Amino acid sequence: MAALDRRAMMAGGLAITAAGCGAAPEAREPASPPDRPRRVVSLNPCLDVILVQVADRSQIAALSHYAREDYGSTIAELARTLPFTYETAEEVIALRPDLVLTGRHSSLATRNALDRLGIPAALFGVPETVEQSLEQVREVARLVGHPDRGEALVRRIEAALAAAAPKPGTPPLSALVFMPGGFASGPGTLMDEMMRRAGLRNAAADYGLRRTMNVPLERVLADPPEILLSGEPYPGAPSWAERVMEHPALARVAGDMQRAVFPERLLFCGGPVLIQTAAALTRAREAALAGREGGRRA
Repeated sequence: MAALDRRAMMAGGLAITAAGCGAAPEAREPASPPDRPRRVVSLNPCLDVILVQVADRSQIAALSHYAREDYGSTIAELARTLPFTYETAEEVIALRPDLVLTGRHSSLATRNALDRLGIPAALFGVPETVEQSLEQVREVARLVGHPDRGEALVRRIEAALAAAAPKPGTPPLSALVFMPGGFASGPGTLMDEMMRRAGLRNAAADYGLRRTMNVPLERVLADPPEILLSGEPYPGAPSWAERVMEHPALARVAGDMQRAVFPERLLFCGGPVLIQTAAALTRAREAALAGREGGRRA
């Protein structure tokens, strides 16, 4: 699957509406215990990650099949202990859900079938800021009847972001996060904000990127970032990003650039994944600063 398609498929977000009706979910009152859904199906891996944190295990009727992938999911081990679907209408309907969580890139045919049958569903868009991502956490928790767990998770995420912030007065380091297919997230994206919060300046802006676009290797060679982050190796054939990272031309700028691993599973989702994203960006920043200090002493 192309990187952008995969990113869209895995994205969740703030723009939530009840499927098949125009009522904004913000207008509903928090669910009382008797109204908690008993069989929740998630069709989106970013919503999966939130759902397992805020719902009772007994409430989870199924997750998406993406949640079980080691390289793409932060909850793969847990997800493999839970039921899953491939997002078909037949599978979902057979589970008799009383709530379905979907993303804007979930199967339209499945969403339409749920609408026709009157099965309650919530449609989530793509968060482009940390605040939108936190609101998504709150909304999922509210929908499953556990708003207190949503607030607790939000506090954990906010604490991780605070811990990732650099010391006051620390100048930002330029960094580039390579995505599969050689893409990078430019200004106005959730990743861009996470980099700024971790004391990094997104080099994608230097290369003229808007939103999420391909990064030509020539631009990286001409103006290398101080930190270049890319994913872990896949079994079998290397990805485009891996081939770029191993390109002989990069050896010419190796002395000007710190390389770091940024697992693919951290690229696509917000919510609780932001805790691990913040930690990975902080490790890369601290390693680069230590390397710079070591070079000065040498």
